[in-house]
Amino acid sequence: MTVFEPTIRRIVRRRARLLSGGVSRSLPPTPTPRSKVAGGAPPIKIAPHDPIIAHCQDAVGAIELEHLNLDSPALAEMRTSGVTLVVPLVTNGELIGMLSVGRRLSDQDYSADDRRVLESLAAHAAPAVRVGQLIREQRAEIRARGVLEQELAVARLIQQNFLPKQLPELAGWQIAAYYRPAHAVGGDFYDFIELPRGRIGLVIGDVTDKGIPAAMVMAATRSVLRASAQRLLDPGAVLAAVNDNLCPDIPEHMFVTCFYGILEPANGHLRYANAGHNLPLMRSGAKRSELRATGMPLGLMPGTDYEERDATLDLRSRVLFYSDGLIEAHGSRNEMFGTRRAFEVLARALDAQPLIDELLHALDAFTGDESEQEDDITLVVVQRSAATHAAAVLADFAVASAPGNERDATRRVAQALASCDLPAGGLERLKTATGEATMNAMEHGNDYDPGLDVRIVVAASASEVTVRITDHGGDREIAAVHTPDIAAKLDGRQSPRGWGLFLIERMVDAVRHESDATHHTVELEMHLEGGEHATGGT
Repeated sequence: MTVFEPTIRRIVRRRARLLSGGVSRSLPPTPTPRSKVAGGAPPIKIAPHDPIIAHCQDAVGAIELEHLNLDSPALAEMRTSGVTLVVPLVTNGELIGMLSVGRRLSDQDYSADDRRVLESLAAHAAPAVRVGQLIREQRAEIRARGVLEQELAVARLIQQNFLPKQLPELAGWQIAAYYRPAHAVGGDFYDFIELPRGRIGLVIGDVTDKGIPAAMVMAATRSVLRASAQRLLDPGAVLAAVNDNLCPDIPEHMFVTCFYGILEPANGHLRYANAGHNLPLMRSGAKRSELRATGMPLGLMPGTDYEERDATLDLRSRVLFYSDGLIEAHGSRNEMFGTRRAFEVLARALDAQPLIDELLHALDAFTGDESEQEDDITLVVVQRSAATHAAAVLADFAVASAPGNERDATRRVAQALASCDLPAGGLERLKTATGEATMNAMEHGNDYDPGLDVRIVVAASASEVTVRITDHGGDREIAAVHTPDIAAKLDGRQSPRGWGLFLIERMVDAVRHESDATHHTVELEMHLEGGEHATGGT
């Protein structure tokens, strides 16, 4: 804090001559301190916690320093400079400085009139000094803001130039990505790396801190990760190599969270490792899960090992990779968006890009239009589509929800699949599963309402056939699958519901569920004889 300025000294001398004859001689310039400075004595800086600040804040009127007993470095410096009397400059109850004077030329003590003049001067000077301080603070803030805006612009430029310009185009897959920076740019990044044998590396990460340092670390991490991915086969080994490269040079208190997975588009196999990043969310029909793997963030500790895990993205599976700007966004009641709301959006039957649009819509509705975005938001959706095996629709029909119509549905499905090369007994098992699923749809989905149809779509590709059965019970909970237990049923300890699903799952090679606000769909899959996924029967 500045306690003495040349401008204030001039005001003091001028006011003294006007208010008290001869007092001007008692208010000479402050004695020259140990190092002489052109234009007068330099300001005395006071540390924020110096005891003299609290003393001056509570004092009333002028303070004599001779008898003041404080363990104060500023007090010692003022005495050395020849200051004998200070008058606190206070405005709006805030101490903003001190008016300092030395001994009178006559060596006489300051009189009561002298003190009143000084206190009057202080009362007039304090607002003027505060105005000057505010102007300087504002100018400094404008300069700092300009520098900050320039830094943020450079950080955005670095970040956006290292994000992929194009998304991978994979037959039978949909990939969509989105990045929305907050005002203070962080270090979010995502990437797609082409690997041998048609595989693709999936990357999403987040650098702690913001601005140019975070952008530079992001660029370095991406470059090292790309180089390591080309020479190392396993995602855990890739993250370990990146970590060892970052540790020696990463700035203090900074680290990187990163998920890295290797996807094989031909079969949907995903092998992945995670360096402390948000867990990707996976939805496959009615099943939802998180892709869990343990590992320390990058740049914290050399020699770290990273756990590897596997997942399979089957037909219509989708995975959401995201940064914490999504799930940690706060609503009006200070609650977070969370993974539950994200999973609710993932449950909707949408393609990859519409799914991201719906996520952003849900997020904006949750946070409100007036709220400021807290952190960068990065979203990547990888979704396996029905076009993976170029399936052709063989039949598309509807039956009314009435008892017995499941037999008609079974007959028409069998007709549509008559020319397909199903394994021995495969058609009969599929007919059984179709009949059971159609009865469930009519009874539990449509409440046997004859005005509500059950739609059935039969399709076939080179490797499998599918039967999709859709009802109007999208808002209802899907019954759990139970292993039959006759004793438990007779005792009433097990509900008969879910047994039909148990039967269906053992009749076919795969069962998937999809639901939205209106409809629920069960998809039955049976592999063809000699097809890519042929199992030889159940």
